[in-house]
Amino acid sequence: MKEYFETNKALWDQKVDIHKDSEMYDLQRFLKGKNMLNSIELEGLGEVKGKSILHLQCHFGQDSLCWARMGAKVTGVDMSPKSLALAKDLNEQLGLDVTFVESNVLELKDHLEGQFDIVFTSYGTYTWLPDLSQWASVINHFLKPGGIFYIADFHPVIYMYDHPKHQLAFNYFNSGKPYEEINEGTYTDFKAPIKHKEYFWCHGLSEVMEPLLSQGLSLLEFKEFPYSPYNCFEDMEEVEKGKFVYNPKLSIPHVFSLKMKKEL
Repeated sequence: MKEYFETNKALWDQKVDIHKDSEMYDLQRFLKGKNMLNSIELEGLGEVKGKSILHLQCHFGQDSLCWARMGAKVTGVDMSPKSLALAKDLNEQLGLDVTFVESNVLELKDHLEGQFDIVFTSYGTYTWLPDLSQWASVINHFLKPGGIFYIADFHPVIYMYDHPKHQLAFNYFNSGKPYEEINEGTYTDFKAPIKHKEYFWCHGLSEVMEPLLSQGLSLLEFKEFPYSPYNCFEDMEEVEKGKFVYNPKLSIPHVFSLKMKKEL
């Protein structure tokens, strides 16, 4: 696994400079106060003021910082040192007190102590992980009794598509082995001048949910959404403001959310 994770870490380091200057991340408006969180997760979690949040796979921390602006005490985690360097710089510029921790999420128990009211993760997370049983164990470990785990992420159905070719190309269920691809560009700019190798895994919804249930978390809410809040796959169309679909003639799930609780 070391080769896979080191390759992906280099990939995310490489993406930072492209992402920070992109329209999607809208950094200048963010610095002036724009809330980068979407209605899906805002409505899903509700009031967070005074709560502690652990944000897994936070990239360069925009969402972490947005939760902090809303009054939460936030810790953001990512394995990309370049991402976290920018996150810490933004945190200082904004005068916030978010803590950022460099770690592979599956190894977080070795790098962080404490428990949190909320563990949060979103958009492009679980597909980078080979073992969701270990992931669920980490989530349970860091949740306080009575705490909430919340994920909003792209639906496994969307990950089955090779979007440039407009055809199904990837498994729904995890085969145990990663896909290896060499891609150009990134999801904020498909023509960006970067070329990189990446490793990723496909996981069906049962593969996401079952390990969390096995940890003893109870399901409070499960939702599917027929759109993406981001124009992050090739050839998407905006059907309403801020709602993008892969094929407007075909109603398929683009995003799902889970809200789960650790019992007292």
